[in-house]
Amino acid sequence: MVINELTAAECTELLSRVSLGRLGCSLDNQPYVVPIFVAYDGGYLHALSTVGQKVKWMRKNPKVCVQVDEIRSESQWTSVVVNGQYQELVEPRYTAELAHARKLLEKRLHWWENAMAERQLKAADNLIAPLFFRIHVESITGLRAQ
Repeated sequence: MVINELTAAECTELLSRVSLGRLGCSLDNQPYVVPIFVAYDGGYLHALSTVGQKVKWMRKNPKVCVQVDEIRSESQWTSVVVNGQYQELVEPRYTAELAHARKLLEKRLHWWENAMAERQLKAADNLIAPLFFRIHVESITGLRAQ
């Protein structure tokens, strides 16, 4: 097996195709990693969530990372890590950006289910407000095994 670094173009190409990633955030020296659906566009990863632990932590420490991968076998895989800054898309300040994030995410099958389903189960009949956010990409690195 040979492992090679990806170019920036190869990293962004993978980010444009893959929608499931793992979000890493931390607070008080404690890491937290959860799966999220993302949509990449123009230097940002866009996502949907509800207010819970990850959002509360990212509000306090906006430095985050996201890892996405494509695994064909144990010896054939591609992985990209994005480091960046969390930013909530709240109205009215980010109305256009929020609409853009929604449009990008709607292209993904079941884009809202993970973010809403668990929280809705816990809330019973109370409606849960969605929260759109984006991660401003500060750096991207990637590896490919062949």
